[in-house]
Amino acid sequence: MKNYFLKFLVIVLLISLLSISLIGCGNNQTINENEQQTLPKKINFGILRIPNDETIAIAEGYFEKYFTEKGIQVNTTVFDSGAEANQALASGSIDFATMGNTNAITALSRKLKVEMVWLHEVLGDNEALAVKNDSGIKKVQDLKGMRVAVPFASTAHYILLNVLKEAGIKDKVQLLDMQTAEIVAAWERGDIKAAYSWQPTLAKLLENGYPLITSEDMAEKGYITANVEVVRKEFSNKYPDLVANFVSAMVEAGNIYRNSPQKAAEIVSNELGIKPEVALHQMQGTSWKTREELLSQEFFGTKENPGNFAKVMKDTSDFLQNQGSIEDSPSQETFNEYVNPEYIKMSLENNQIQEN
Repeated sequence: MKNYFLKFLVIVLLISLLSISLIGCGNNQTINENEQQTLPKKINFGILRIPNDETIAIAEGYFEKYFTEKGIQVNTTVFDSGAEANQALASGSIDFATMGNTNAITALSRKLKVEMVWLHEVLGDNEALAVKNDSGIKKVQDLKGMRVAVPFASTAHYILLNVLKEAGIKDKVQLLDMQTAEIVAAWERGDIKAAYSWQPTLAKLLENGYPLITSEDMAEKGYITANVEVVRKEFSNKYPDLVANFVSAMVEAGNIYRNSPQKAAEIVSNELGIKPEVALHQMQGTSWKTREELLSQEFFGTKENPGNFAKVMKDTSDFLQNQGSIEDSPSQETFNEYVNPEYIKMSLENNQIQEN
């Protein structure tokens, strides 16, 4: 009887322990499910096929590292211009978009609920006014009475308008609104002899042409342009850590170029289908900034003390409004909030924690 009672107690005890274990597993499963529910099922990126940090990040699997490994599906859509990306942002079909800063201004003026969170590169001689070898054009004033192609509302459009203004022929040149593929086709048909565009399209134009003036030349006069990243505020408000992760992915990709330009050129070459030497030349035509540089007063600054790039955006916006490219130019205060340094700061802090 005594042995029977002891066996009974042992069985009861084992059942109790098993029940506790199962409850614990159930709780852990619930926690894991709750954690999973705090992340989006997918993130949609609008990208440009240009030699930049994002192209390297995609090729090197950094999107997988920062997003896919967390169970998030990553979709990328290539846009030929920022104007197309803005349409996708307006419809909510993409969460992030790479575009020239002029299109980022257009997004804000159209009251799209987005914010600028990263600067991919400051544009230099990778963007230029190309003229044909047999055009007879030797100086900007020679463009008087001619047709010049450019994607409207782009960084190239903004620089071209200032080029013509400085030359005193702003109203004496016919501008044609063309996307990059259309520019190449019109160039090859002989329909145009001058066009302002960027790489890799620019390289095709320069096969039988030469750069009359570059965005680097104009930057020295104070007309600064850049490719930037914007994100829908609905997404960034809900998933700030993922926006910081995007920044971290760009930093890792940018470090490849900073530490080994030739390796970066080979990665870009394979991803875009261009020669490594061409890729390297195109990347060297831009300036890639670190997180620390972007958090300086020259660019993003801090939330309490906005940097100079917000002023550049406002000045550019006023110019675009005067040209009729946008209807309204947002206030300086609006641009100060729009150029948001917080995600770069979060990424930097996360990196410092990992190092410690």
